[in-house]
Amino acid sequence: MKMNLRKLIWGGMLCMLPVLFTARAGATIVPITAGCIGTCGLDTTGNGDVLPAPGFTSYTFVTTTNGVTGGGTIPVGAIGNETDGSTLTTAVFSATPGAQLQFYFNYVTSDGSGYPDYGWAYLESSTGTPLALLFTARTLPSGTISPGVGLPTPVATLTPSSVPIMPGSGTFCGWTPNCNTPAGGPVWAEIGTYSGDCWAYGCGLTGWIQSDYTITTAGNYELAFGVTNANDIYYDTGMAIDGVTIAGTPVPTVPEPTTLALLGLGLGTLAMGRRKLAR
Repeated sequence: MKMNLRKLIWGGMLCMLPVLFTARAGATIVPITAGCIGTCGLDTTGNGDVLPAPGFTSYTFVTTTNGVTGGGTIPVGAIGNETDGSTLTTAVFSATPGAQLQFYFNYVTSDGSGYPDYGWAYLESSTGTPLALLFTARTLPSGTISPGVGLPTPVATLTPSSVPIMPGSGTFCGWTPNCNTPAGGPVWAEIGTYSGDCWAYGCGLTGWIQSDYTITTAGNYELAFGVTNANDIYYDTGMAIDGVTIAGTPVPTVPEPTTLALLGLGLGTLAMGRRKLAR
């Protein structure tokens, strides 16, 4: 089911500050900037186990921490056990056939066995219609984490093409005897109180993965990135995103800070009515 909350509920709260770039042939950035449902932001230096992608000095992030009920659910092929999460939408951009869309992502999770949180990215029309799945990542006790097992198959080229989870540098695993050795929870401020913590096998991070896709039809587009908790709302998961470009031109990914603050006020109200799912 398409959880297009930014268009139906929060549209009036999204940032509309113009951002213009001098674009190369094949791409133009339209003056509508990025938006967020849930928790998104900019990390200007990186922290813990999640530093910027090689060649970059900062990254955008989206995380389930203080997420919205139903937020972050993949637009096509939802599993059915999603609880809460967040969705980041880039600025709108135009592109001609043959334009190369590229970005890097790093999936980070403190969750593990029995709680298959996941993340994804979709190329969408400028009105939010999903067009092409660009990557997936999903928590599993072992084996391939990206592409995400049980999720639709991405059409973009991923480098590396598949990855297992890598342990983080965290050592705390206070709630289950089935931790990694060492515990392997990712140390990352963006997952709040779960930074450095681990729930069973499967916690950690993918490291930076490159996604490449060739635009086939001229038009106006946006990218949507989402992360969701699965089966409960605990042990948060997030994603770092870097170097989003179309035909070599940067695509804005960071919502205006005041927009994030307003969203935070709304999320507090939503959280009061959200049913907690205990482990």
